[in-house]
Amino acid sequence: MTSKELQEEEIEALLSIYETDVAFKQINPTTYQYKYGEDDASKSFLVEICWTPEYPNEAPQINLDTFYNRNLIGSVKEKIQEVLREEAQQWLGCGMTYTLFECLKERLDELTASQPENIRATVDIADEVEKLEVAPKATAKKEHLTKAQKRRQWERTDHKGERPRGWNWVDIIRHLSQTGGKSQDNPQS
Repeated sequence: MTSKELQEEEIEALLSIYETDVAFKQINPTTYQYKYGEDDASKSFLVEICWTPEYPNEAPQINLDTFYNRNLIGSVKEKIQEVLREEAQQWLGCGMTYTLFECLKERLDELTASQPENIRATVDIADEVEKLEVAPKATAKKEHLTKAQKRRQWERTDHKGERPRGWNWVDIIRHLSQTGGKSQDNPQS
């Protein structure tokens, strides 16, 4: 059988096995996800298995870099990927997605043993460290005005502290009288 025919058989089997399982999700015909643990629990994670064109004669790609796994520590991710790679090597030539998902179900406690229970505390500590490492912002010097300067600014504004409409408009007549305007005697060519 060709790789394509083996993949089609496995798709059919996976969909029939996991049709009522809410933890299983088919992203596309070659990518499948399975969620382990309860939602938003610190030891909960999502595994994504993506078949290559030569799958099952070649091990699938294993992805743990999803947003759902943002709280999973690096050593746990590495341990999960290592277990999945070892298991995949044993099943080359056979459909193995179901076997990989079930392997993780059986070893879930062992694999997540080093994951902290209260992940919020570690996230908060990391945030505090980042805050401490950031240099304090330089405050801009405030311009100090004399009483006379403040009074002149106040007189230029209305009772709300805003300047009247058109305060910066150019008086066209005055501007032209100062610049001289175009001369009518010399027509430009």
